[in-house]
Parts: sequence; C-alpha cells; structure tokens
Amino acid sequence: MSSFHFSSIFNSRGLLWIALGLLAAHPVRSLACSACGCSVNSDWTVQGSRASSGVGLDVRYEYLDQSDLRSGEHDVNRATLPIPNEREIQQATLSRNVWLGLSYAASDTWNFTAQLPVIDRFHTTIVAGDTDVSSSRTHSVGDLKLLAGYQGFSAMQNLGVQFGLKLPTGRFNQNFAAGPQAGGLLDRGLQAGTGTTDGLLGVFKSGSLTPSLGYFSQALLDQPLASRDEFRPGTSVNANAGLRYAVSRWLEPQLQLDAHWEARESGELADRDNSGATQLLIAPGLTIHVATHLDAYAFVQVPLWQHVNGLQLESRWLLSTGVRWRL
Repeated sequence: MSSFHFSSIFNSRGLLWIALGLLAAHPVRSLACSACGCSVNSDWTVQGSRASSGVGLDVRYEYLDQSDLRSGEHDVNRATLPIPNEREIQQATLSRNVWLGLSYAASDTWNFTAQLPVIDRFHTTIVAGDTDVSSSRTHSVGDLKLLAGYQGFSAMQNLGVQFGLKLPTGRFNQNFAAGPQAGGLLDRGLQAGTGTTDGLLGVFKSGSLTPSLGYFSQALLDQPLASRDEFRPGTSVNANAGLRYAVSRWLEPQLQLDAHWEARESGELADRDNSGATQLLIAPGLTIHVATHLDAYAFVQVPLWQHVNGLQLESRWLLSTGVRWRL
C-alpha cells in the first residue's frame, strides 16, 4: 500500500479540532488515591484525512489499577505501617471507565465537542484509626465536558486553541458501602464528579517532519471556578508531545510523552495532605484504519517519573483503547 502523507493528515479541515476537543476530556480525577488518571492523548490516534467536517462519534475504554502505595518519589511497603495508623492507608482503586464522545465540525476553523464518562470504580482503604478495610463501588456517569475549538491562526490550520467548561453532572455524595466506614461519605476525590464547574483552556501545534512522520504537541489547563459543599479540586495541567509513523494506509504506530501536574485539593472535605502530584509518563500506541470512516486505537501508558504529596495510590500501567466513527 502507498504511504499515508502527514501533510494531508494535519491540514484536514476541521478534523484536528474534533480530535483535540475529545482530548481535553481526560478521565474524572481520583485525587485522594492519586492525581494519576489517563493523561494519554488517545484522540490524536484517530486524526486522518478521510473527513473534513461533520459529526464524529467516539467510544473509549480505560482500565486503571491503582494498587502501588507511594509517597514523594518512592514506593511505600504497607507491611511496615502499623494498623491502626494515624494516617489513612489506601489499599487499591480499580477503575474501568467508558467515555462517550460526540463532535461536530461546523466549519473549516470551528469545532464543538461533548464528552461524558461512565465511571465503574472499586476502592478499598483502611481509614485512620480503623483496623479493617472499608470499600466503595461507583457505577455512575461523571462530569460532562463541553468544548469549542478554533484553528484559524495559520494557513495550514495546524495551530489553535480550545476552550470550554466541565459541568458538575456526576454524583459527589456517595457513601462507603462496606466496612467500618459503611454509610460514611466517600472521599470527594473518589466521587464520580467533583461537584464543581471548571474552565478549560488549551493550545496545540502539529506538523510533519517527513511525508510519513508527523508530530503533535498540546497543553490543557483545567481550572475549577469555585468550591462546592466545602470542596475545591486542584487546578491541573496536562501536556502531550508525540510522533506517529505511517507504516501503511491502515497502520500507524505512535509514541508520546505525557506530563501531568495537579495542585492540592482545598476545603473542609478535601484530603489536602494526600492530593496533588507531578508526573511524566510514556505511552506507545497503535492506530488501525479499519474502514473509510472507522478507526480503532490502543495505548499502554507507563510512568517514567512521579512525585505525589502524602500517601497516594498509583498504577504501574494504564490501558486506553477505543473506536471512532466519522459520519
């Protein structure tokens, strides 16, 4: 098959903003167990030259098993921690989330997107002073994200901005289901939603190094606009940079670096001491162009370096995989 030309990929009218708008909707925070969610730009994988406007549908599945207890830059051996303890000793958080995305390219330069997560999260912990494990199970929609994008700053349409809101559509009043804390309020950072409205603001740049090799860079700010019910999530910034290589018209391996920074929570219901982190991760991935309007993709993300505040749970790897239809 002939090579896929990246000049046509990144110059496609409107399509780049379809992907970028979806990118901004990274998964709901789980600050109490870690600021680490999926910071992979999985939507970059589905950019292509087969569509320049219209509607796009995206379904993405993410698997995240956070079972490594960490403090600062180091692992913490739970066996060395006495029980009961004056601090909470978290055990594990398993998240299996599905993201549903809808996008519309209204013109050459404007695009609008919406994304809604469906959260499936199981969490276990030993709360300070307890000797037994408490657990919770979340089955709920999360916070809806609405974004607009503009990419008319250059003739190549490879430089742009995006802006929008995260709306408080997810539950934030769930209780522990079992254990000593049964009936008590689950940490706000582990709820399906934050309860707050956040402003979103991002910028991106893409281009071609050779006809078969392209690059992409992006940064996105998530700024909570107010607190709610004695809780305010931390400001966060995600940044991605990567390369993709067109092996053929249907196969594109990719590699990206992902950086994530998140400030501490605040408010009476915040776990301020055990929230906030800085992370650098690497994510190899692959896109398969299944049909003219259908793409499938998968990424595996692993940490290169991370620093967390207090005691938090982290994962050794994360899987993000999905399909996208362009109508």
